Amino acid sequence: MSTADRPRRVREALRAVLAPVVASAVALAGLSGWVATGNAGGPARIEVVGGRVLLPYGEYRSTAALFLISNWGDVDDRLVAVSSPAAGADGVKLGRHRTTAGGGAAYKEVVDSAVVPADGSLDMSPHGVGALMTAPPGWEPGDVVPFTLHFEDSGRVEVDAVVVLPGTP
Repeated sequence: MSTADRPRRVREALRAVLAPVVASAVALAGLSGWVATGNAGGPARIEVVGGRVLLPYGEYRSTAALFLISNWGDVDDRLVAVSSPAAGADGVKLGRHRTTAGGGAAYKEVVDSAVVPADGSLDMSPHGVGALMTAPPGWEPGDVVPFTLHFEDSGRVEVDAVVVLPGTP
């Protein structure tokens, strides 16, 4: 390589390096601006209130625990499990109220998870999603039962539920 070719090769090398460096800087500046203005969103922020457990009727011990779960974050989260030391040997399962095709019979279907939408809520009810369990004998209205709700992104949330008569708001 002659000394006359050296400046030309240096310019070509700088041009080849400069293009990706400038493109990366522009992309980084754009992403930084997007994050700084709050458009990048934030994680799920879960709040659980209104915990109640329906008092079983008669000799049947099957019941459901119900919670109002709010997500104040910018992304969906998922309730993946519920546990309680008060649950029987079968533990607690997430379930959903279903009816047969003709609407003549109702049943509970076990589900793997329930979505808690971003900036929204999951209001568990006897006619929708609930935490299904077998209650021990001796529960009375007003008893407090501890639960742990397990979320895909937000982790564990400890909460108490009050035993109530079915139909109590």
